[in-house]
Amino acid sequence: MRSFIGITDVGCVRKNNEDSYLVDPKLGLYAVADGMGGAQAGELASQIAIESLREAVAAAPVRTHEALIHAFEHANTAVLETAAADPRLEGMGTTMICALETPTALLVGSVGDSRAWLFQDGHLSLVSNDQTWVNEVGRPLGIAEERLKVHPMRHVLTMAVGVSQLLRVQIYPLHPPAGSILLLSSDGLHGPLDDEDLENLLSQPISLEARAHSFIEAAKKAGGPDNITVVLLEF
Repeated sequence: MRSFIGITDVGCVRKNNEDSYLVDPKLGLYAVADGMGGAQAGELASQIAIESLREAVAAAPVRTHEALIHAFEHANTAVLETAAADPRLEGMGTTMICALETPTALLVGSVGDSRAWLFQDGHLSLVSNDQTWVNEVGRPLGIAEERLKVHPMRHVLTMAVGVSQLLRVQIYPLHPPAGSILLLSSDGLHGPLDDEDLENLLSQPISLEARAHSFIEAAKKAGGPDNITVVLLEF
């Protein structure tokens, strides 16, 4: 039996929590979504995306790479249709990262800049690639990291769920060894904390639940500028 936990916190600055997460061991599906939009739109977008993803995975006859892409597309359509039906929700969207257990691999699916990491043998490695201007435009252009940290485009996503009919879903097949831990996070965690911080927190000889709470507290201690969401899955 795998150990797992999901936890979210509004952080220290925001009034609303626009993050949502899913932990469904029966489906073998774990996800984090970070919504965006005015008023309650971001919160609604992330909730709809997560529920629509779960719905599509549950309905899939076989859990495959294609089935996971279809589930993201189903979520994308659900958010788009909700926004189209209410002018107050115009412009809403969400990131989404998930892990799906299949007969052949653990499939990580991603849209946006929420992240997946794998911690094994004391080392943390990033699984996903941010779909952001910084990662897909700024770095390829050779702009220095110091400039990218303060660049006016640093918060711009190049892809999100519910923003366009065109959706570019990234899929990463994994075969996590026994004892490893998969971390899914919204940028409220990996924004204020760097890779070394996360690795040190995961290295603590404490329970999975305690480690999840330590992530939240560390992000808040670092200012907690955004909502913070963490899902941990231990193999």
